[in-house]
Amino acid sequence: MARRALILVEGHRSSGLRYVQASQRLGLNPITLSADPAQYDYLAAEGIEAIRVDTDNLDALTHECSRLRATNGVAGITGFAGEDESVSATVGRLCRHFDLPGPNPASIERCCDKFGQRELLAEAGVPTPAYRLAADATGVETAAAEIGLPVILKPAVGSGSIGVRLCRTVDELAEHTTYLLGGKHIWPSSPKMLVEEFAQGPFYGVHIMGNEVIGIDSAAFHKAPYFVFSEGTFPAPLSDYEHRRITDVSQSCLRALGLGWGPTAIELRWTKRGPVVIEVNPRMSGNPQPVQLAYGVDLIMEHIKLVIGDECNLRRSHSHVSTWRSLLPDRDGILDWIDGDSRAAAVPGVAEVKIYVEPKTPIVRNGNYRDSMGYVLAVAPSLAQAEAALRRAVDLISWSITPFSD
Repeated sequence: MARRALILVEGHRSSGLRYVQASQRLGLNPITLSADPAQYDYLAAEGIEAIRVDTDNLDALTHECSRLRATNGVAGITGFAGEDESVSATVGRLCRHFDLPGPNPASIERCCDKFGQRELLAEAGVPTPAYRLAADATGVETAAAEIGLPVILKPAVGSGSIGVRLCRTVDELAEHTTYLLGGKHIWPSSPKMLVEEFAQGPFYGVHIMGNEVIGIDSAAFHKAPYFVFSEGTFPAPLSDYEHRRITDVSQSCLRALGLGWGPTAIELRWTKRGPVVIEVNPRMSGNPQPVQLAYGVDLIMEHIKLVIGDECNLRRSHSHVSTWRSLLPDRDGILDWIDGDSRAAAVPGVAEVKIYVEPKTPIVRNGNYRDSMGYVLAVAPSLAQAEAALRRAVDLISWSITPFSD
């Protein structure tokens, strides 16, 4: 008897292969629907079936899913937001159409518009940064004057820190406004920009499945004015009071936005007034593997179980500490070589070394998640041991980039 299909809408460079592998362990046949399957190298490498389809077109997706249901049988549908959060809402609509378990598409859409999300959180009394919506340069300037510099200026729709910048001066604000409105940033519709207060304090990410907070990590960013993650630790070293406050605020976010099915990732900062919510993402965090290494909870496997209507198991099997470091270039140019990943992977305590780039690849830093050339992930019974293993491994990796000639 043919295996039932798990339909994956689009892919993901860090967790896409894990979804494929987890679905296969559950006896499913993973099939990816993508506008450009070639961008996900693991599909060809693993011989995974992929179908080219316009994933912005709900009718086209519905037709393809209907065809697959008739030939394969479809156990469930899920997908990856990537740069476009609307994929999550599309998945919700597909699940409703085929009467399959999935998220509420209306709740997902409320989250995708960052301004609308802010409004709902504020109405519910959830602490957020001060914010304004702007459609043009005059609106940005007025909003920043009302809030007070420094401010964050970012598109109201988007993900992966694309188009997000800290603006500390009037000149920086004008420069980034020009960038966003000058044709370099691609808008899915008419431009809408969010101007918000720069909430200062340690950054934390909350991993949620359903209504349950699985754990909280801490993370740091590379160099201002952009927000590119450089390193992180799971679980975050928090006091019981801090953990309780963050958990309470996170669950308030779920209620305010009508979430509570499947994965949610919440970003916040601990400021002088306690936890302040930066963003609620109705999807899995970019890389949930640190959770699995530290707690033994495979969020990807448990998500797929929900998608196909099975009961998930979120109980911890152990309690370790995982820590990771992103491999970030220090210049633009052509990557000559990158080396040491196999030696780094052999360091005791290192769980994974992932390199995204090949030699001769052009390296262009844009101040978003795509700047990363890879990462190193370590795990140990204590934070000190995990950090020591991570340092040893990262020190073994080196690369050479030749700057672009003028």
